[in-house]
Amino acid sequence: MQAHESLQVQTDARGVATLTMHRPERFNAFDEALISALHQAVQACAAAPAVRVLVLAGAGKHFSAGADIGWMRRAAAAPEDVNRADAQAFAAMLAALAACPKPTVARVQGLALGGGVGLACACDIAIATEDAQFAVSEARFGILPAVIGPYVIRAAGPRQAQRLALMAHRIGAAEALRLGLVQQTVPAAELDIAVEATLTELLASGPQAQAEIKALFAQLRPGDFGPEAQALTAATIARVRATPEAREGFAAFTDKRPATWSIQP
Repeated sequence: MQAHESLQVQTDARGVATLTMHRPERFNAFDEALISALHQAVQACAAAPAVRVLVLAGAGKHFSAGADIGWMRRAAAAPEDVNRADAQAFAAMLAALAACPKPTVARVQGLALGGGVGLACACDIAIATEDAQFAVSEARFGILPAVIGPYVIRAAGPRQAQRLALMAHRIGAAEALRLGLVQQTVPAAELDIAVEATLTELLASGPQAQAEIKALFAQLRPGDFGPEAQALTAATIARVRATPEAREGFAAFTDKRPATWSIQP
């Protein structure tokens, strides 16, 4: 996978791919180039058999301040069709991140503003420092969090997501945790320790099972216990039980040994 000047990509021996947004002087605000680089990197990781987990990080003091103001000014001066193509590129990148068959972890420090919140919410797991601050801030610029909206709603629920978007104010990590924007907060000095502990847990599970979980859960809706959901879930487990990974998992449990795909710390 090729790195971009504003995005660093590193994959370790375990198959952990770390995508680091590298515009610290701009608080890792993203523009057309970084959006394209992120999209390409996520797609490459998704297709690479050696990659087991993705970590999304930001260089420097902050995770991401969202959209670069220069990019937004260019968009504001452009015709609607150019704006639509620009927004669709951002939407496609977020969709690729959310739909990645590998588990994704957001490592959040400092500020996560606007689209930065969207990036964190598009990941499966978000871990933040206790001093991190979040804001769905688009309304302060006279626009709205349209593209990130589905991911913020998924994380926080419709009513809380709408409140965050309407008020556009900053909230602390404790409130972000309560609302579901992140799932864990830790002291700043322990952020990498917490991320590593999460990676250890993720690498102990079957990679195909994790891909199946993401694919299945994307089709399920809260409170849907009807015939279609029953048929889908039953068919999925019946198919997966017969896979080589499942057979190995059952055998490893019976033999009291790690499965062949389990990476031990």
